[in-house]
Amino acid sequence: MELHTSGHRRGVVCAPHAGAVEDGRRILAEGGNALEAMIAMAASIAAVYPHMNHIGGDGFWLVHEPNGRVRALMGAGVAGAKATARLYRDHGHDETNGGIPSRGSLAALTVPGAVGGWMLAAEAARHQGGKLPLDVLLSSAVRRARDGYVVAQSQARLTQEKFAELKDAPGFAQTFLADGKPPEAGATLKQAAFAATLEQLAHAGLEDFYRGDVGRELAADLERIGSPVTRGDIETYRAIADEPLSVRISAGTLYNAPPPTQGLASLIILALYERLRVAKSETFEFVHALVEATKRAFRVRDRVVTDPAQLPAKPADFLTAAFLDADAGKIDMRKAAKWPAPAAAGDTIWMGAADASGLVVSYIQSIYWEFGSGCVLPKTGVLMQNRGASFSLDPRALNTLAPGRKPFHTLNPALAVLKDGRVMAYGTMGGDGQPQTQAMIFARHVLHGMPLDRALDAPRWLLGRTWGSTVTNLRIERRLDENVIDRLMSAGHDISVLDEDYSDTMGHAGAAILHSNRTLEGGHDPRADGGAAGV
Repeated sequence: MELHTSGHRRGVVCAPHAGAVEDGRRILAEGGNALEAMIAMAASIAAVYPHMNHIGGDGFWLVHEPNGRVRALMGAGVAGAKATARLYRDHGHDETNGGIPSRGSLAALTVPGAVGGWMLAAEAARHQGGKLPLDVLLSSAVRRARDGYVVAQSQARLTQEKFAELKDAPGFAQTFLADGKPPEAGATLKQAAFAATLEQLAHAGLEDFYRGDVGRELAADLERIGSPVTRGDIETYRAIADEPLSVRISAGTLYNAPPPTQGLASLIILALYERLRVAKSETFEFVHALVEATKRAFRVRDRVVTDPAQLPAKPADFLTAAFLDADAGKIDMRKAAKWPAPAAAGDTIWMGAADASGLVVSYIQSIYWEFGSGCVLPKTGVLMQNRGASFSLDPRALNTLAPGRKPFHTLNPALAVLKDGRVMAYGTMGGDGQPQTQAMIFARHVLHGMPLDRALDAPRWLLGRTWGSTVTNLRIERRLDENVIDRLMSAGHDISVLDEDYSDTMGHAGAAILHSNRTLEGGHDPRADGGAAGV
């Protein structure tokens, strides 16, 4: 599987797993558009990369339409009707002993929103001339789940690392262990119940996931394991179409998803970085500016981003030229600001697709931590997310738990409409690392002219915590220039140099680009198991 591809005339896709790339390319080859290709990939990636995502999670789309409009499709699940602070206190959980548990049935406290997002995407695909039936879009995912998929190195490693906290979650051992033990990389596992669910959705329609047979079975299994999510929560859930957040910079207009995602932070980082007037990438100034911009953006995020119905301020107020100019002026280009601040984790996949009609899709799908809650519902094979574990049981907190409320999301799909005529979908997985990796890729490729494949390959860093880690300092891949590292340390950055050239810690990033001449380019990360392909 190639990591980079260009010069295509019909369409291009990229994903962190080769199987999803193949399935997206097949849809393009059969005449499907970029939205249809992404629906197929979203199903397939759940079948072959379940430690990173599943349909028991959430998903967010940014879609650039041929007429130039950019839309956000928001598949964010809400807390169940029984998800109250009293429920968790009655089970012995409060803010003094860790808050909401991260694994098990009480961690499965939000409605899965991903399939609701698929529904909006399918409707949008039809409006853009898409004609492929749902059974065609889902057929490869059904086959991969039913016949078996090869366990990736990352799945094997994470199952081993998280074995103690996942092994007793309802349904986990039966689905993701081999004879009660973590599987070896290269082993074959099957998701038979999940395959049957996808087949049912292919024939009954995606709405069946919420208001049909699948929804009924989901609710029954959730009640059986003691989840706070009810049948009513599932039946009434609907994803929504929203306006994206945006900010203008010299290269064009940047777009990202609105709250409850951290898209605001991603936009602030790049807008601040441009104002710091860094002349060249791969220098001390380049790394320092992006890190310091990240600190400023995260401080805004942590006091603003929550359920859209509970926002304490308007996100757009932090994207004005006046605010950004003033905030950039607070960055010292010679000295690191104090850190850490609170950090967020996350386990996720990002995928991109574009076609020659002008459809460009940036999509991110997640179950929060690796394997989410760990709960696999037996009748449907759905792996439930633990996104609701990010809620606080403190009633004074910004992200406090309440039934029907949306939790804070690290997920944020990015898209840029550039003045040179390009439209670029880009993104990554990785909790707090998402805005940072997005900024590195965009700055290197667009602002500093680095070829896409090199921008995706280049050394990365991470400020704060990502999935599976409690470390909050600045971690750097060891390939970064030693002189740059020395200068960063001298400026006061608390640095750990990782003993890896390419680290999963830095995310699995990619990009799909529609050029002004209607040719298409795609690339994906050497840190993942996927690539890019086109027709």
